[in-house]
Amino acid sequence: MTPADYEYLRKMLKEKSGLVLSTDKQYLVESRLLPLARKANLPGIGELVAKMKAGSQSITTDVVEAMTTNETFFFRDKVPFDHFKDTILPSLLQARAARKSLRIWCAACSTGQEPYSLAMILKEMGTTVAGWRIEIVATDLSQEVLEKSKAGIFSQFEVQRGLPIQLLVKNFKQVGELWQLNPDIRSMVQFKQLNLLQDFSHLGAFDLIFCRNVLIYFDQDTKVAIFNRLAKLNEADGFLVLGAAETVVGLTDVYKPMPDKRGVYRPNPNRTAAAPPLAPAMGAGAAKAAAR
Repeated sequence: MTPADYEYLRKMLKEKSGLVLSTDKQYLVESRLLPLARKANLPGIGELVAKMKAGSQSITTDVVEAMTTNETFFFRDKVPFDHFKDTILPSLLQARAARKSLRIWCAACSTGQEPYSLAMILKEMGTTVAGWRIEIVATDLSQEVLEKSKAGIFSQFEVQRGLPIQLLVKNFKQVGELWQLNPDIRSMVQFKQLNLLQDFSHLGAFDLIFCRNVLIYFDQDTKVAIFNRLAKLNEADGFLVLGAAETVVGLTDVYKPMPDKRGVYRPNPNRTAAAPPLAPAMGAGAAKAAAR
């Protein structure tokens, strides 16, 4: 791969997915894209880039998907799910008691473990949420991982990462060497392809937004633009949950941290951010981008 090829890929990936690659990540690009070139019967990355420059949308889509990281597991980092169960849900159930409905968005959901973890927590609440209309919308850039998410089929390794054994027994059926989530849990989540770099106002308003471990890979301007647009969809008394390495502090005033609840933010009633310009992007999705 020539320096010119690498620069072309860096620029394209930032425009299409928000991924920012430093100048020393050429090894990462080669490790991800050489298998893709072989699959396309091309001798190397240079030929892959040439196809993209010639206007091949399918190759461009494949390259973006190959360069996004879909690392996730059930109840990842545990603390956000404790906050969901012990703080966020009780507050929202009280605030929404009259209408008995909640909307939750998991952005950059990857293969679905995060929204399915939330669904299992809600199921465990039993009669507390009986009669409520609870909608979980999960989005990602990659169509490939969304198809896996919808199927709800996971390997032994995947169900061993973070998933309590009692929830495995309750909510999964073993299929050969794999495990499939029961239909009642799968039906609680709607999966949609969506790109965080594009307008997502059509999704409507949400009481709770999980947007974890994706913004860390974007540059500061992109983060600010996304935070400002997330705030427009977040109910005034709603919540935003970010990853452990992510924060709004020092970037925008549309959210304020929730005291003593790491990673949890509330919309700022004095939010003043103007609608930011949208970055160019590739089509509908929002995925966790690789930067290592």
